[in-house]
Amino acid sequence: MVFKTRCYSNMMVLELNGRFDAHVAPMVAEWFERTATIPTPRVTVNLAGVQFIDSSALATLIQAMKRYRQQQGDVYLCNLQQSVRIIFELTQLEKAFTIFATEEEATKPV
Repeated sequence: MVFKTRCYSNMMVLELNGRFDAHVAPMVAEWFERTATIPTPRVTVNLAGVQFIDSSALATLIQAMKRYRQQQGDVYLCNLQQSVRIIFELTQLEKAFTIFATEEEATKPV
């Protein structure tokens, strides 16, 4: 798993590439933990390069979303591949997360 980060004026972007699974979830959770300390944390997770996601990864995203929302922030998702989108639909998590088609849409200022 490779992940890159970038900052926009209104949010950070975490771009993931590879399998997002139990082996990678702790590193991503640690990144979320560090970034949750900023005021009103907002993050877009770009999943364009992720072809597989497991329950550990879903749990990591849910925990981050809950923590960020407690601090009046949020976690957005974008560029979901079909295989990943199906998992979000089957688990009905597409109702919990704000999902955008592109990173550009997700990072537009509010």
